[in-house]
Amino acid sequence: MKQINVTKTYLPSIDEYSKYLEGIWDRGQLTNNGKLLLELEDKLKKFLGVKHLLLINNGTIALQIAIRALELKNEIITTPFSYAATTTSIVWENCVPVFADIDERNLCINPDEIRRKISPRTSAILATHVYGNPCNIEEIKTIANENNLKIIYDAAHAFGVNYNGKSVLNYGDASILSFHATKLFHTIEGGAIVTDNDELAYKISYLRNFGHNGPEAFHSYGTNGKASEFNAAMGLCVLPKVPELIQARKIISQLYDTLLKDSGLEKPDLRTNTEYNYSYYPLLFKTETELLVVRDRLNCENIFPRRYFYPSLNTLNYTGNQPMPIAENIASRVMCLPLYHSLSEDEARKIVSIIKG
Repeated sequence: MKQINVTKTYLPSIDEYSKYLEGIWDRGQLTNNGKLLLELEDKLKKFLGVKHLLLINNGTIALQIAIRALELKNEIITTPFSYAATTTSIVWENCVPVFADIDERNLCINPDEIRRKISPRTSAILATHVYGNPCNIEEIKTIANENNLKIIYDAAHAFGVNYNGKSVLNYGDASILSFHATKLFHTIEGGAIVTDNDELAYKISYLRNFGHNGPEAFHSYGTNGKASEFNAAMGLCVLPKVPELIQARKIISQLYDTLLKDSGLEKPDLRTNTEYNYSYYPLLFKTETELLVVRDRLNCENIFPRRYFYPSLNTLNYTGNQPMPIAENIASRVMCLPLYHSLSEDEARKIVSIIKG
């Protein structure tokens, strides 16, 4: 059996990509807000239904710029169940991650735990839409308003997800996207910051460009968060395919649902009023031992799911050793099955047959 990984990058035809490259060669502009980058930003705003979207060279830098643009200091309440970049960005910006445990059903940050962790030093909430599943947005907004806190959503998995009839990216002060090659929509490497705040969008625009406010002027300090024309070219090739890619993932996800119905294994609950993007297929095993046995059986057949997210971020050596019993338990026994546009139904059936033993 051929190797099956947890995901597989969608690539357009070389000819399609090359057409954009010819334009880059003709213009001679490779970066610095070139024609293709501006075109992609405009198309993404329309596709997603958002006001401001600024392309960044990756999702981690996007998180760091958002923290800096919102002038966050001291403590940021965040989730222990996310990718390491969510926490690393907080530490990198000289803030302190304060973890709030997760809801054991939807695996997103638990608003009740957020309330428990608020202190006079709290400046913001950084919550992840885990696997693209929206957080309890309403309750988080209430908490933030009551305590004068900013909200950043790590929406790295939430491209194309709608909640209550509009893009989930429209909530909070800013939402962060990742366009890494493993994502549903990608620009090889890349990311974006979404906001509906005009002033914040302008601030992000110069923070991502060394602080420039014109060719020979600086508004403030900044960093190099720019994306290149080559990244934008890939995005312009991939974007029209997104509905088709989501539909292909939906078909395999529904097949997994059917085949695993009697397995005794569980999936996280999807929030109501959500139009999902089927970016991942997480499966909850009863114990870590059971997970490891199944993973090894799959690996022996050249199939490579992923323990995602593992480990729980509160256990990392730079996060202060804050016990998070639910997140630690979930992280020990959750695994994402292979899911991508070209995974065949026969391959999905094979994967489930191995899981069932």
